[in-house]
Amino acid sequence: MILGDLGADVIKVERPDGGDEARGMPPFVNGQSAPFMTFNRNKRSLTLNLKVPEAVDIALKLADRADALLENMKPGTLARLGLGHEVVSRRNPRIVYCSISGFGQTGPYRERGGFDLIAQGMSGLMSITGEEEGPPLRVPLPISDLCGGMFATIGILAGLAARERTGRGQRVDTSLLETPIALAVYEAAQYFATGEVPQRLGAGHRTSAPYQAFRTKDGWITVGGAAQHFWVRLCRLLGLDHLVADPRFGSNADRVKHRKELAALLQERFERETSAHWLDRLEAEGIPAGPIYTYDQVFADPQVRDREMAVEVEHPVAGRTRVLGIPIKLSETRAVIRRPAPGLGEQTSEILAELGLGPAERERLQARGAI
Repeated sequence: MILGDLGADVIKVERPDGGDEARGMPPFVNGQSAPFMTFNRNKRSLTLNLKVPEAVDIALKLADRADALLENMKPGTLARLGLGHEVVSRRNPRIVYCSISGFGQTGPYRERGGFDLIAQGMSGLMSITGEEEGPPLRVPLPISDLCGGMFATIGILAGLAARERTGRGQRVDTSLLETPIALAVYEAAQYFATGEVPQRLGAGHRTSAPYQAFRTKDGWITVGGAAQHFWVRLCRLLGLDHLVADPRFGSNADRVKHRKELAALLQERFERETSAHWLDRLEAEGIPAGPIYTYDQVFADPQVRDREMAVEVEHPVAGRTRVLGIPIKLSETRAVIRRPAPGLGEQTSEILAELGLGPAERERLQARGAI
């Protein structure tokens, strides 16, 4: 999706018998999966039954013309089908061949299947998510899936940049397990430096305080007051000037050490007034703070609207729908949503024609079950 948003011609290869399982994800708009429509915009759909040799030949012809190939099957699957890295790169030495899997292309777990949930658990992420005395929780956003795709995108772009200098493509290998591990910058630093196993902190932050959510008279807000100048202003704003000289809270490190006592003192003050009251006063003092929105409030916010993070797209079946906007703003080559998510195999004939296959050949392939 990211590469498509940035202008790439993305061809999504799907099974003819139902295609991507994400097409069945609820909720639906006129029978079309809303999640599927969100993350499959700017793609063309080609159906290929890769168990049929003729379909593999078509896939190889596509790879011959491609800058990059991205696959997310179990390691070894494409190689058994005749579409492995060695075969593809021998035919097209300039291709960047990217694999996303549950556990990577090497190691004792390489052949295991993987899901976001499994990666969140095995990476340590769930062990630090939730209230201090509560159970481990899954981060509701599929962070291993989403950030795994981002790491893959970075790898592909790095491979293409290197190709400009060397003339050769290369293999990119990333996994769902490695993704949340790589994101654990504070937790890994704590464990490596001290040997202490990071624990759950609820809404708190591992290395900064105060830097968390606070309950107000009518809701919740977030406050980032860890920097010393913000801390002094926050104490003044809350009528807690004496805390500035309190040795428990003298520096950020001190405040982190005494996080619980500090949070209780601040919480008592924040509960006295409404969220709007505190946000106005925090803004006036230049202290970073914000509301905690529900998603209807997110997409009604004037800043979010100005940044076009919800975009209307005309879908041939679902009609006019909204999808997420593009967070990367480029000054010269603007990222745009050029086309809605494709129907299953919607561009099969179009893509095969681009490969030089005429109507008679396409009919033969369909009769063979290749498309």
